[in-house]
Amino acid sequence: METIYYIGLDVHKKSIAYCIKSVTGKVIRRGVISADRKTLRQWLAELPGPWLGAMEATLFTGWIYDFLKPHAVELKVAHPAMLQAITAAKKKNDRDDAEKLADLLRVNLLPECVMISEELRELRRIMRYRNLIVRTATQMKNKISGLLMEVGATYDKKRLHGKRYFGQLLERVEDVPESVKELLCLSRGNMELFETVQKKLIKILRENPTIRERVKRLRSIAGVGEVMALTWVLEIGDPNRFGSSRQAISYCGLCSAQRESAGKEQRGPISKKRNKHLQTILVEAAKLAPRWNPQLAALHERELARGHGNRATLAVARKLVEFMLAVDRRGTIFMAERPSVAA
Repeated sequence: METIYYIGLDVHKKSIAYCIKSVTGKVIRRGVISADRKTLRQWLAELPGPWLGAMEATLFTGWIYDFLKPHAVELKVAHPAMLQAITAAKKKNDRDDAEKLADLLRVNLLPECVMISEELRELRRIMRYRNLIVRTATQMKNKISGLLMEVGATYDKKRLHGKRYFGQLLERVEDVPESVKELLCLSRGNMELFETVQKKLIKILRENPTIRERVKRLRSIAGVGEVMALTWVLEIGDPNRFGSSRQAISYCGLCSAQRESAGKEQRGPISKKRNKHLQTILVEAAKLAPRWNPQLAALHERELARGHGNRATLAVARKLVEFMLAVDRRGTIFMAERPSVAA
C-alpha cells in the first residue's frame, strides 16, 4: 500500500512554511519556500509521495489552492477563527503553525471551510468590486451635499443628483468660491464614472452562462432583485452545503450568538461570525421587499406589532433566506403558498 503524507502549509504573501508528516506523526521534512509558481512547481517535484494538504484561509490562499489542488489527493482550507481557538499557544511561529496544520489534518480535526470553484470566485471578486464602487459613488454624492452645505447654498435634495438640475444649480448659485465649484464638478464626474463602471460590471455578471439560470430562478421571488440574487449565488456557492435553513441563516449573520452554561441560556447581539457581504445586502433587501411581497409584508406587520422595527426587518431577512435556499436547492421557480380557504 502506497504511503500517504500529510502536509501543513502556513501561507504568507512572500513565503510558505511547510511541514510534511507521515501517518504516524513523524516529521519527514519541513522548511520555507518562496510563494511563487516556479518555486512551488520545483517543490512539488521533490515531494516523497501522494499527499493531503491543509492551509489557512488568507488573502493569498486562493491562487495557491488552485495551483496545488490538481497535484494533491485532497487539499483543504482551514477556518482561521476556529483554527486560532484550537491551536492557541504561547509559542507561535510559521514552522509551528505548519506542523499544527499537518497534525490537525492527520487526525481529521481540521476546522475546514468551503472553497467554491475558481470560476465562481472570479465572478464573486467582480461582484465585491462592484459593491466597493457603489459605496464610493455614495460617498461622492454625500460629498456634493456636504460642499453645498459648507458654503450655505440652497438646493433641492431630491433633484440634486440629476444631471440637468446639477448644471442649472452651478449656474445660479451665488457667493460660492470657484474652488468649491471645481470640487463639485470633480465629485460629479467621479460619481458618474463610478455609476457607469458598476453598471458595466453588473452586465458582465448578468450575461454569464454559469449563473444566469440560478439568478433567474431567484428573481422569481417577489422582493428579490438582481443584485440580491447575484450576491446570494456568488457568496453561497453550492446551496446543498447547508443542511437546513437555520445553518444558512447563521452563515448570513441573521441570528444572535448563544451562550449556555449550567442550564442557563443567554442570547447576545447579532453574531459577527458571518458573511458580511450577504448580511448587508439581506438587511437592505428586507427593508424594501415587503412593498412587493404580500407574505413578507404580513410577516413584517406581525413582527412590527410586537414593537421593534429592527426585529421585524431581521424576521423578513430570515424569511428571504428560507425562500432563496429552497428555490436554489430545488432548481425551480418560486411558488407562493396560497392561503387556505375555510370550508
